[in-house]
Amino acid sequence: MGSAREKTLAAMGETRLGAIIRTQDRALAAEAMRAAVRGGFRMVEFTLTTPDALGLIAEFSREAGLLVGAGTVMSADEVNQAVDAGAQFIVSPNFDPAVVSAARKRDVVSVPGTFTPSEMVNAVAAGADVVKLFPSPADIALYVRQLVGPLPDIRIFPTAGVTPDNFQAVLAAGAFGVGFVSSLFAPDDMRTRNYAAIERRAAGIFAQMK
Repeated sequence: MGSAREKTLAAMGETRLGAIIRTQDRALAAEAMRAAVRGGFRMVEFTLTTPDALGLIAEFSREAGLLVGAGTVMSADEVNQAVDAGAQFIVSPNFDPAVVSAARKRDVVSVPGTFTPSEMVNAVAAGADVVKLFPSPADIALYVRQLVGPLPDIRIFPTAGVTPDNFQAVLAAGAFGVGFVSSLFAPDDMRTRNYAAIERRAAGIFAQMK
């Protein structure tokens, strides 16, 4: 049957597209993410810098068919808090062996932030399942293609810089998946609470996958 971590990793590999939200408004985070889910997203991430992020993780993890993760996880204690709330994957902007180890112990997927080949190799050697490419270079697809040539077994997940216009090229270059941040949750839409626009943008992204 495989471990919970292995099942989550397989589901992430099938889903491939993640919605990542970071805001200082708890209600806005919930409603904007619900709009993204209505538009087709099944992998969602709440950064721990968002107010009541653990409550949001708990809320969304009760919904069948969603993969729910915690972002900006900076310590083993935060790993445990996130997993207790229901997080299935743990994302960080950096690589911290203690965070990766804590995620392994809790049987959840770890996605540390890396940029260079050495950082990626070291993270995987420490037990990381996926590496977040952060920050992303100007030409994400080219950089991913250059990385997967010598490092074909490393699962690379770019986030910042991924847009509805470039994500297909990034996936075609060999990325394991991609995460949408402000290109999905556009600042103007967030400011005006234009959830319909977020839903339309999400649906447009998934229409390109057909």
